[in-house]
Formats: sequence, structure tokens, C-alpha cells
Amino acid sequence: MNLDTSGADPATVFAGLAEIVYDRENYEQIHAALCVAATILVPGCDRASMMVRRDGRYLTSAATDPVAASIDATERRLGQGPCVDAIDEETPHLEQDLAASGEWPDLARIVVDTTPVRAAIALRLKTADAKSGALNLFSDTVGGFDDRSVEQAVILAAFASVSLAARANAEEASTLRRGLEHGREIGKALGLVMATHGVDDDGAFAMLTRASQHTNTKIADLARRMIDQHHQQLQH
Repeated sequence: MNLDTSGADPATVFAGLAEIVYDRENYEQIHAALCVAATILVPGCDRASMMVRRDGRYLTSAATDPVAASIDATERRLGQGPCVDAIDEETPHLEQDLAASGEWPDLARIVVDTTPVRAAIALRLKTADAKSGALNLFSDTVGGFDDRSVEQAVILAAFASVSLAARANAEEASTLRRGLEHGREIGKALGLVMATHGVDDDGAFAMLTRASQHTNTKIADLARRMIDQHHQQLQH
């Protein structure tokens, strides 16, 4: 089953992802679908990859094209870059202009000289061990990612985290599918908390957890309520 990109509104894409996860036992194929989804859902994203850490080694489990895969390979060789740092430092990274980057100068020089990529987002993927992978999004345009891009990337990373957690814990496909259906809402709620309170993803998750316990409400239900309230505020 391939991800259907025709009429690619977000609801259709996420529904397609849920079907792929439900039907596939090969998680590399699921990761490939998630990378394709990134180019559809995230404004400015021209290519994407997923890097995972297994037995202490970094591997690219999926990439939309050779350019994305080559950037991952360069990061592994140099031991620097947004993708590696997102895993090791457990923080998201956004670089809007690689040519002007002082954080990863060797990587930036190679990427700018040999590829069309000019901007990148890397979001860590949480599983049982809290830091086992990263979803890496690349834009061929300087400043190609905006606030909407980051919001959609956070949502998609929540989906990816659920799929990796299921792989690690050998969950049943039906359990994974239910988790994915909630993952989009939880991911968006985390993004709202991060933006509103100026905290990182760990802080946002801790706040959601405390609110869930205090109100005796499931996190998925609380996330859905937050999103509904946010939409109502935007309409006024």
C-alpha cells in the first residue's frame, strides 16, 4: 500500500498513514510513508529522512530521495548536524539558513556545496528509551520553514514516535492504530503548550500529564479539548 497523495489535505494524509501502519509489519515501509507525508503536510519541506539509533549506531531507516539520504550520511560521518543533535541532545533543531550556520560549519559547507538544501528541521522521536531517532525535514529555500511548518512537523513527529514505540515494544497493530489516531491531537496540543508557555517538549508533556492527572482526564481527551478551545479562540 502506497500513501495516496491525491487531494492531499491533512485529514486524508493522516488517515492514509493510519491505514499503512495498520497494514504493514515492515516498519521501514512505515517510516518511508512518514517521510513522504512530511513533504505533503509540512509547508516548505522538499525532502525528508528518518534517522534511528540501533545498538549505538545511527542508521537512515527511510528517505524520500538520495539527497536526503546523503545529508544523513554526511552527518553520521562528521558526527555533527541537526539530526544527530536532535537525538543526542534530545532537543528539536531549526536551521533556516545553512549557509550562515555557525553551529555545524563542516556539514553546512558540504550540504550547500553539493545539494540544493538550504534549511532544515530535526525533531527527535521519543520511544521507551526517550531518544532513539529523528525526523529530518529539508527545504531547498532559505527561510523555507514558517510557524505552520513547525506545527505540522511536531504533529508528524508524534505519529513517528508512536510507530517507533510500537516497534520497540512489539505492540499489536490495532493498538498502534489507536495510538496514531490520538498522536496527531497530542502532538498538536504539545505544540500549543510549547508555544504558549515557552517550554520544550519535555516540559510541555509534563504539563499535559499534570493537567491530565489533576482533572482525571485521559491525555488524548485533554489534547482534543485544548485543540477545540484553540480553534474557538481563533474564530473570535
